[in-house]
Amino acid sequence: MKILIVEDEAKAATYLKKGLEENAFSVDVAEDGDDGAHLARQGGYDLIILDVMLPGQDGWSLLKTLRQRRDQTPALFLTARDSVPDRVHGLELGADDYLVKPFAFNELLARIRTILRRGPVRQAAAVQVADLEIDVERHRATRSGLVLDLTPKEFLLLSLLARRTGDVISRTLIAEQVWDINFDSGTNIVDVHMHRLRAKVDDPFDHKLIHTIRGIGYVLEDRSGR
Repeated sequence: MKILIVEDEAKAATYLKKGLEENAFSVDVAEDGDDGAHLARQGGYDLIILDVMLPGQDGWSLLKTLRQRRDQTPALFLTARDSVPDRVHGLELGADDYLVKPFAFNELLARIRTILRRGPVRQAAAVQVADLEIDVERHRATRSGLVLDLTPKEFLLLSLLARRTGDVISRTLIAEQVWDINFDSGTNIVDVHMHRLRAKVDDPFDHKLIHTIRGIGYVLEDRSGR
């Protein structure tokens, strides 16, 4: 399980990272809100732990932006702001839990495990980009009203791109999320499947939605207004 900690206090971040790694979690740390937002947008995290008061954008803004992007990665606020209105605000923004500092590490660990036991990341029931519509629950995708005949892997790949519309998704992340493997630069599995997906999603239509970012990966976005 991979966790992102967004915490500007170096001592607290070190303590959290050490404790979580000792409990078999993989941990990345961001020291300010802007770096945290950048890492969060790259995806691949099972949970984000974030403070409210941060350099750059604060924790409220960071989580709000993620939810507006349809990113439903579980999030836990870990902060000294202990008023009831603050707790309510955090949960209303889409946080899965709210823990006040100072805290007992065992309680934090129990809350993390509870969140992760709830199952896979919650997803929006439907996603639309231009004339492309994806019904996540029914595993059905259409474009201009026409049903796309996608394999399960192709649908998963398209859903990954759609949930992060406008964000460049690296080949590494695609391999991890779709095939649950570490990306090997010697394999072309991602590019092969992307070619097949484009043949169904883009090739029959004049307006293309899937774009290659050379040397990095792919992005799904509507560029018709450019």
